[in-house]
Amino acid sequence: MRAVCNRTQGVRVIGLISGTSMDAIDVAVGDFTLDGPTVVLEPVAHGEHPFPADLREPPADAADLCALDTRLGQAFAEAARAHDADLVASLGQTVHHQVVDGRCLGTLQVGQPAWIAEATGLPVIADFRVRDVAAGGHGAPLASTLDALWLAELPNAVALNIGGIANITRISPEGVIAYDTGPGNALMDAAMTALSNGLRPQDTDGEFAARGHVRADLLDRLLADPYYARHAPKSTGKEHFNRAYLDRVTEGLVMPAEDLLATLTELTARTVAAGCAGASTVVGSGGGMRNPVLVDSLRKKVNLRGSDELGLPADGKEAYLAALLGFLTWHGLPANVPAATGAAGPRLLGSITPGRAPLRLPEPAATPVTGLRIGGHRART
Repeated sequence: MRAVCNRTQGVRVIGLISGTSMDAIDVAVGDFTLDGPTVVLEPVAHGEHPFPADLREPPADAADLCALDTRLGQAFAEAARAHDADLVASLGQTVHHQVVDGRCLGTLQVGQPAWIAEATGLPVIADFRVRDVAAGGHGAPLASTLDALWLAELPNAVALNIGGIANITRISPEGVIAYDTGPGNALMDAAMTALSNGLRPQDTDGEFAARGHVRADLLDRLLADPYYARHAPKSTGKEHFNRAYLDRVTEGLVMPAEDLLATLTELTARTVAAGCAGASTVVGSGGGMRNPVLVDSLRKKVNLRGSDELGLPADGKEAYLAALLGFLTWHGLPANVPAATGAAGPRLLGSITPGRAPLRLPEPAATPVTGLRIGGHRART
């Protein structure tokens, strides 16, 4: 274990997250320093660890929830212990995000951080979303924190992340707007899982969608969902866009599996593009960027670039986000964007679980941060 560094020397942070697709535990390791009001991130490594397949089903009762919290904490710990660092930041796995009439009433992430602290000996910062929710926000999309700092110098840019749910952050001279646009991979994954009786959890490489045709009647039904007409800030999740939802919206329609997948892929492309309308640049990341059918449809609608082009690995972005949130909290800096989440104001996020050594935080940073630089890369056109 490295000695914990002060902020002038830099801090190495492990970021952990399991997204709404529940296909892997994403891990990223980055070296962070403060250069005046700018956070400098030097990416070190990123990768994926297997998500325990038997934990993908929603917990049925308190015993299941306890087991899920424990076993995911242990899985996150196993992913983290392979890396050398000063600090671990874990966004965990969202198991429920309660939104009623456009207001977030609560959110629950699991993956107990005590297991990570015990296995690594490092302090762990986790449970980032709930403080923003307590302050009247949605606790999402927290990607807006990274995006607003990183793309501050890109005029009228939009950052896009396509996981199970797709979210965007729009940067403009008027400020920052961020929200979940709707399903990313969630409905596609639900359809493939159902069609294959659980043997195929996703349409890998858009194989089925590429052979199908978009069904206008189904697409119209899907686009009529009231969520899309709501104003930001807003958030959603697989509590809404799930297998039961898909069964309801396809009731009475008969079509080949390929047409269903093509239509669901186009739904994601249409709703994402609607949120990105008028943007000079859309910087994409997340698992959806691996789907060539989805990416091709998006490129016909928006000026899409991969985040790798700007120095941030697309596959590791959400884990680097977790690491950034941990770094900000460690230095006493607010880690939410109230204009994006709807919170009453800036808030320090997360709870800290001490490691083996006594907990010694650095002196709080004296200067608010206004930018993020990825190594030698500045996000510019």
